Amino acid sequence: MEVLNNYQRKKLDETNDEEFYSDPKFVYHLDANFRQNLSNVYKNEIADYSTVLDLMSSWDSYLPLEKKYKKVIGHGLNKQELEKNKIFDSFWIQNFNLNQEIPLDSGSLDYCLMVAAWQYLQYPENLTKEIARILNDHGKFIIAFSNRAFWHKAPNIWTTSTEEERIKYVRRVLITNGFNEPNIIKKFNQPALNIFNFLNKDPFYCLIATKE
Repeated sequence: MEVLNNYQRKKLDETNDEEFYSDPKFVYHLDANFRQNLSNVYKNEIADYSTVLDLMSSWDSYLPLEKKYKKVIGHGLNKQELEKNKIFDSFWIQNFNLNQEIPLDSGSLDYCLMVAAWQYLQYPENLTKEIARILNDHGKFIIAFSNRAFWHKAPNIWTTSTEEERIKYVRRVLITNGFNEPNIIKKFNQPALNIFNFLNKDPFYCLIATKE
């Protein structure tokens, strides 16, 4: 079911995303606090010997190394970044803003992960239906994001919304395209007040949804 209108799908920079991501970015886009919160969610949610798909990924998946995985599949837009991600058994490159069909069998996955990536989707409804298709009956879709983005590459729905509105938007797409009411995690970690640590840490937002 469509949630966005045409205006909400548009972004400031409409050039092909593959051009923007053609140069590898071997940096962390989110702080250590966010990454730790994410790894803790994965520790709690992901069972050993599972098949995991990390969508719109990069050179690090933040998956706990102590877990045992049956298979970890990667997806993204930069081959060099994906090649450096040693946890992947395989990966492929695809621009989801041009084609939302995922080349995997129905019911073939236990978990689908998406970190700091939903904010770039122009057709999240179609992609969410596909993720529901490729997850098995007990599969989970784990989506995490903060308040950062390459703003010129994010559609209007993201850039014009508050952080709370973004959570409601992701939730609405999920529940209208094949998923149950998600579990929502929000963490705002304020640092200790001292001269060396005066900046707020990245907020952590996570939605965990199971198939209908």
